[in-house]
Amino acid sequence: MTKLAVDIIKMDEQILYGLWKKSNDKTISRDIDTLSEAYHSAVALSQGSVLPYFVLSKNYDEKTKNFELFIGSTFEHESLQNLLLPAGEYAKITVRPKLGLLWGASIGQAKRYFYTKWLPESGYQSLNMEYELHTERSKGNHPAIDIIFAIQQEIK
Repeated sequence: MTKLAVDIIKMDEQILYGLWKKSNDKTISRDIDTLSEAYHSAVALSQGSVLPYFVLSKNYDEKTKNFELFIGSTFEHESLQNLLLPAGEYAKITVRPKLGLLWGASIGQAKRYFYTKWLPESGYQSLNMEYELHTERSKGNHPAIDIIFAIQQEIK
């Protein structure tokens, strides 16, 4: 992975449509696959054909390692639940794995960097919500995705 950079961005409110599942650190990979398959079945589209595509987690519990997992997009469909992404400040890291198939390791490295190196020195605090944003840039010879973290300035 190339050197990681964190950009602060301001985002408008956005509504997403998708499916929820309880997950944890041990089952995340399997849960993403299961929920992704259920999502694509619900919207009657093949995997990889829905862009933008969001893989979101929130309400992470440090003790139990449990959290809520959401997979979806901006496409409204009657069989999907909605999620409101609030307007505000977000931190963004663009991930470009050296080998296009090593997403898991690259995403894990970016998240560890954000929480253990950048966040403690940033003057911001996490709002316990993050997501991967897959777009057209996720495909091709030099794929990239953005990992977006909900943040707010620390209150002193």
